[in-house]
Amino acid sequence: MNLPKSRAASAAAQPAKPSVTKGSTPSPVHPDAAVPPLDLPCELLGGLSPSVFMQRHWQRKPLLVRQAVPGIEPPVSRAQMFAMLEDDAVESRFLSRQGEGDRQTWQFKRGPMPRRSLPAIKQPGWTVLVQGLNLHVPAAADLLNRFRFVPQARLDDLMISWASEGGGVGPHFDSYDVFLIQVAGRRRWRIGRLPDARLREGLPVKIIENFRHEEEWVLEPGDMLYLPPGWAHDGDAVDGECMTCSVGFRSPQRSELVRETLLRLADGIDDPADAGARPPVYRDPKQSATAAPGRIPAELLAFAEQGLMRALAEPGALARALGEYLSEPKAQVSFELGEPLPDGVGVRLDDRSCLLYDDGHVYCNGDSWRAAGRDAAMLHLLADARQLDATTLRRASPALRALLEQWADDGWLHPLAG
Repeated sequence: MNLPKSRAASAAAQPAKPSVTKGSTPSPVHPDAAVPPLDLPCELLGGLSPSVFMQRHWQRKPLLVRQAVPGIEPPVSRAQMFAMLEDDAVESRFLSRQGEGDRQTWQFKRGPMPRRSLPAIKQPGWTVLVQGLNLHVPAAADLLNRFRFVPQARLDDLMISWASEGGGVGPHFDSYDVFLIQVAGRRRWRIGRLPDARLREGLPVKIIENFRHEEEWVLEPGDMLYLPPGWAHDGDAVDGECMTCSVGFRSPQRSELVRETLLRLADGIDDPADAGARPPVYRDPKQSATAAPGRIPAELLAFAEQGLMRALAEPGALARALGEYLSEPKAQVSFELGEPLPDGVGVRLDDRSCLLYDDGHVYCNGDSWRAAGRDAAMLHLLADARQLDATTLRRASPALRALLEQWADDGWLHPLAG
């Protein structure tokens, strides 16, 4: 089939008692599998199936799972993480707190930062965080893939934090869902619902001033805590240093989605049907002399309104603009040029690539293509499983094969090993 590239349109939690469960029946899903069986018990979720978890807990109430990931190892060592702090392609932060009560002081800075600027390992009360670890470390991407029972469009990234004794980011709440996975050392988590939360003034970070906790647990390596949006939480390293991975989710405001989709729609409003024609510009040959020059002409408003209505009236334009935005890589992401795909092998998406789809289009890294029939089904499978084996790929049309070759050249996907 033909796969023409689309005209680019641009380039409070409910009150509920927290649940505590212990991992039971191991999931038959390999850790690297993209989508776990939705109705089978899953060790990651304490024996709940993904379907039951989404019905009972997602955006409703917390869940603590002991040994959700037994035998887990940190995706990176402390030394590797500290080295990443010096990389300007890595999003990182440093946070330190000293003192207690009203005399407590906070220091905050963003990376990159040299290793020598950090306090001594034994100094208590400080932490460093690396955002988007899955973009740089395959083991982190594998861990993030375990949570793909939630739509990819909502999945954000995996962050890792290292903390010295007593270190943490302070009591706060997030506007998004989060899974907190202990990967080394021990961390005490205190959580609570605070409808009257107040932030401390004069601090470089958002710290809750009147934090009160309802539940408290100490997490060991392999334990995991899920928190819906709006649950206040405070986590401190206990009995020495610790490392915690956080799986975060995108919770865009409506205004953000409207702004970004309109920007993409605007890019196509004035595209003339004739490639050699000029885009329409405002003209007013009937404009009369005015005694009220400050008034906006009604005709100018109508000109703008017609353009907006024309963009929104185009079939699928809004959905396409949204898909392009949701699949767009983070600002710090860049791809290295790839190599041609060998014959007789499958393909896998690069860990930095985001592939989404709807009924009429596929979206990859901010671009869109129309797709239907067998090729669309194959691209949907690639988006869901993040790989296609060689047997499946043999059924690709010449147009789809050419598209995948282009993606390989761009570094968006790679040959599937083995």
